[in-house]
Amino acid sequence: MNVLIIGASRGIGLALARQHRAAGDRVTATARDDAGLARLEALGVRAIRLDVADAVSCASLAWQIDGAAFDRAIYNAGVYGPSTTGLQPPTDADFDAVMHTNVLGAMRLLPQLAEALAPSAVLAVVSSRMASLALRSSPGGWLYRASKAALNSVLKDTSLALAGRATCVALHPGWVRTDMGGAGADLDVEDSARSLRSVLDGLTPADNGRFIDHDGTPIAW
Repeated sequence: MNVLIIGASRGIGLALARQHRAAGDRVTATARDDAGLARLEALGVRAIRLDVADAVSCASLAWQIDGAAFDRAIYNAGVYGPSTTGLQPPTDADFDAVMHTNVLGAMRLLPQLAEALAPSAVLAVVSSRMASLALRSSPGGWLYRASKAALNSVLKDTSLALAGRATCVALHPGWVRTDMGGAGADLDVEDSARSLRSVLDGLTPADNGRFIDHDGTPIAW
């Protein structure tokens, strides 16, 4: 399998790269800094420097993946932003940082990924259950929630544009012990990555446009 992972310097993205390589897959993955690139290269991954929040950096990806014919592409880049419990307005800087990474980066890059997919490929974005409007019971982290809800909208539109060419899904990775999830989270990163790979392995074209939990169950938008 030929796999692309956007945002793989650490956490879930790095675990996905590691597991795909262990399975014998050919992996291309991105990181923003030298340390992240080095971690990927140590796994035998083709590492590309990319800052999803930077327009010039995003534009530079297209020629580097031109004609790659990826069987699976995953947009995993994301930041949480300020930790809030109510209706505390974000600063302009916080809003721009979260929305540029979680939403605008995807809008810039998903069209490029679409052109680099093999026939009947899978395209996934790592979203969050916190994005669900139907299941929401707390306003905590409302900037992050808003950004992931917007990312889900971007994924849904992508699924419509690529219907018949690719299966496009939004994935919830679970509550994972990463820098973002914290030490008290339920899942180890390797377990989360393993479960996400299992979901992706089992997708069919009928799943196009769905929002799916790491255990394979659908999540209400």
